Amino acid sequence: MFIDEVIIHVKAGDGGNGCLAFRREKFVPRGGPSGGDGGRGGDVTLVASQHYNTLLHLRFNPEHKAERGRHGEGSNRRGREGESVDVAVPVGTVVYDWGTGEVLHDFTEPGDRFVVARGGRGGKGNARFATSTHQAPTEHEDGSPGEEHKLRLELKLLADVGLVGFPNAGKSTLISRISAAKPKIADYPFTTLEPHLGVVTADDGNHRTFVVADIPGLIEGAHTGHGLGIQFLRHVERTRLLAHLVDVSEATGRDPMHDFEVVMAELASFSDDLAHKPMMVVATKIDAAQDPERVESLERLARERGFPFYKISSVTGEGLPALKRAMADAVLVPATEINVGPTSD
Repeated sequence: MFIDEVIIHVKAGDGGNGCLAFRREKFVPRGGPSGGDGGRGGDVTLVASQHYNTLLHLRFNPEHKAERGRHGEGSNRRGREGESVDVAVPVGTVVYDWGTGEVLHDFTEPGDRFVVARGGRGGKGNARFATSTHQAPTEHEDGSPGEEHKLRLELKLLADVGLVGFPNAGKSTLISRISAAKPKIADYPFTTLEPHLGVVTADDGNHRTFVVADIPGLIEGAHTGHGLGIQFLRHVERTRLLAHLVDVSEATGRDPMHDFEVVMAELASFSDDLAHKPMMVVATKIDAAQDPERVESLERLARERGFPFYKISSVTGEGLPALKRAMADAVLVPATEINVGPTSD
């Protein structure tokens, strides 16, 4: 099960209380106050891990509490610090404060650590209050409470290229042909119900590789909840390039240009940044396209918008090598050098 959003509750350990004690022992003429400090409470830390690719393990385990610090004891013995808790999250997780919506941290690298709730400070024992003029203090402090938060965790997959388009535009078939990913493929809409990642090799002799993300298809009105909505578009927000797949075969009964405009409108409804992300237009299923005008009209539209245009057939393999090289050229260079001008192959 792919879970990309969860609500969790974290509670750091409270600090231990300081001790009130006086030392009364034979042969210890200078006894006096001997209350030790309380121990510090444990922290709750989120850690980015490559061993997880979903937030499923947190869906059924939403409570995370660190141990409280031990209280101070006599003979100036300090209380033990509470055990901290590490909570593993997938790389690509964004942490939000549930109440305010503020972004607290964004995990983009494996091993990244973020202390999300700090343990409380231990209280001072009465020995800490002794002075030359106040030699028998009875003051002592309670430990301070540990931080407590309600958090929303949102997973955004890390990929270089994101595949977008109508349901059954050929996204799953394409990623299965150019990578080792094995998404479900069938001849009915919304076959893809969760995002998939695939590692692609450019096959240009330089052993260049990049990651492609396939997300469920979009339909008109997705931003209002139609179909699967736009809940999965967060997974292509981090990509450097969008590959907009458009089915040009007659089997759909739709106009390819209309499909293109609908998806562009849904991208804009989700995020202006996503709508203006570098993009290439890919005409799919050209092996089944009987009317050349459907392909040519889409190519003209792509050129007018300044997008590179490619024609492929995932069934026959036509155009796939050129498409993979173009994707690699676009994402394996600094972002300022990405070429989004019109190109045809």
